[in-house]
Amino acid sequence: QSLVSSSKWLQRYGLKRNKLSLSQILSQIGFQHRKDDVTTLGKPVASQYADGLFSQYERAQDGSVYNLTAKKELILHFVDCLIGAIELYKQRMEWLTSESRQIFGVIQEQCIVIVLDFGTAAPTEFDLCRDALSMVLVEQVIQISRFNLIRAAQDLMKWQQKCTPVSEHTVKSAVRWLWKLDHMTAVSHTSSAEALLEAMGDEAVSS
Repeated sequence: QSLVSSSKWLQRYGLKRNKLSLSQILSQIGFQHRKDDVTTLGKPVASQYADGLFSQYERAQDGSVYNLTAKKELILHFVDCLIGAIELYKQRMEWLTSESRQIFGVIQEQCIVIVLDFGTAAPTEFDLCRDALSMVLVEQVIQISRFNLIRAAQDLMKWQQKCTPVSEHTVKSAVRWLWKLDHMTAVSHTSSAEALLEAMGDEAVSS
């Protein structure tokens, strides 16, 4: 989830500029085989001069036919470009599904509150949750502007009263606070909702 905008990412890596969509490639290696309405016949008629002269490609999406006129060298050029684009997508997907991004997605907002609801997690699960949260703080929160942590409990716990500017010092402080939390604390049926409402009460928060 939370993928970086596809169009921005494509532009960043020049894939749009290199015109690698199917329509863009076809327009550069050939021309569309046209049909036109013939009034006297009362039906569309395709030109015949290109039949047998060019290799043709029919698009499955709309049935349009393209006459392919490009030389082998140009086709091979597009093959190389497409292979390069595929490799970029693979690298992008590997990055998106690695480390903290695999659990939390990519945090794009600049001011966030992370609400912690550990429920009745066993001690080992509690530590796994804190490991994952520490990872997202160190890897992703460090890249944004402001943040805060709130633990859902009968007596709601906040790391800071309001979202705090991100720095190496504040991130380390948040990690230390996280690891000082007690495993079990009194909870109520409304603890989670109250923590979310408290998080949204900070007008600076975007997520």
